[in-house]
Amino acid sequence: MDSSLPVLGKDRIITIDIIRGFALFGIFLVNMPAFHSSEFLGMIYSVEHAHTEADYWMDFFFSLFIDMKFFTIFSFLFGLGFYIFMSRAEEKGLKMKRLFARRMVALLVIGLLHLVLLWFGDILHTYAITGFLLLLFYKRKIKTMIIWAISLLVVYNLMMSISLIVPDSILDEINKESMLVYEEKIDEYVEAYESAGYVEWVSYRIQTEVIPVLSNLIVNMIPILAMFLFGLAAGKAGVFKPNTSYQSLIRKVSLIMAFVSIPLLVLLALAKLEILGKGFKNVIYVELFTSLSGVTLCFFYISTLTLLLRKQQWQKRLRPLGYAGQMALTNYLSQSIICMGIFVLGGLYNQISLLTGTVICVTIFALQMLVSYYWLKTYQFGPIEWLWRSFTYGKLQRIKKKKLRIDNVS
Repeated sequence: MDSSLPVLGKDRIITIDIIRGFALFGIFLVNMPAFHSSEFLGMIYSVEHAHTEADYWMDFFFSLFIDMKFFTIFSFLFGLGFYIFMSRAEEKGLKMKRLFARRMVALLVIGLLHLVLLWFGDILHTYAITGFLLLLFYKRKIKTMIIWAISLLVVYNLMMSISLIVPDSILDEINKESMLVYEEKIDEYVEAYESAGYVEWVSYRIQTEVIPVLSNLIVNMIPILAMFLFGLAAGKAGVFKPNTSYQSLIRKVSLIMAFVSIPLLVLLALAKLEILGKGFKNVIYVELFTSLSGVTLCFFYISTLTLLLRKQQWQKRLRPLGYAGQMALTNYLSQSIICMGIFVLGGLYNQISLLTGTVICVTIFALQMLVSYYWLKTYQFGPIEWLWRSFTYGKLQRIKKKKLRIDNVS
């Protein structure tokens, strides 16, 4: 979600915008069930929603190829954007750390307002707080960044998997208690979304959603910082510059990540089918293999798209994603506003299937690509990007594109 990408050159801007738009669409697909159904309580109490028929197989597909795969891409791009922003400010002799701090403060405010007033799934506040830690790594060696990133992912996944050594009887007891609490709260939760007034709804959400989200902030920051660092390392190495010398490396990454992802996806499929186990331990297996495959498929998607987008025909085919990606922050926030309007105000909350929700998601995103296209014909940035950029630099930025004058020569 960084608007300082012109430093990469015309072709590379298009590539990065398209990858960002691709990630934005994937995140929307993942978020949609939480917009129209009571997914939050299920996540908090480790209770999986029981899907049937077409919804079951759609959920199965999402788990394998979408869940946690696009969030990691977005995080990687944030780290890349950090490098571009800092290096560009440094070249201009600006106070880059102060500018970036202002940028993160603005993002934090936007994120907290989004979290409290609209939707529990906000990621912006976590990005903003984690973003400050990137200042510690900007001048570090690429090798140091990669070591830190890998170490953070190892620690995070070890923390996630440590419950697997706990005896099944204890895990089953924990699962039973979680189910009881979930069953006690679910009716109240759905009722708040279906019939509460706005002030009452926000008040309820602060206790039920916002506080639990913020209490998990530090744990959630670990994988985000890891992906930030991978993106920062890629930016510093010049992996995404035009005419990069890393073409063969990108190709190798695509092949290796595809190869590594296959066994992880098989294990995730077995866990989803409850072949590896049942009960709470199986939930841990699903979370663990979702997390691991989220990283490997993230790099597979990024590297494969980067290779594809070196060809003009693929840039043309996927260009609509780039328009949405160029206005990622505006589109991300508007997705919450639109969905809350449709499902909460429109009375459809907890009333539609996963399949129907996905169709609505695709329709909304298609409209966002179209709106973004027409908006960017006149303006340089999305409206929220413009506000964010203006706060960062301490003055209102020019938002309209300059009109090119073509003088007739007789």
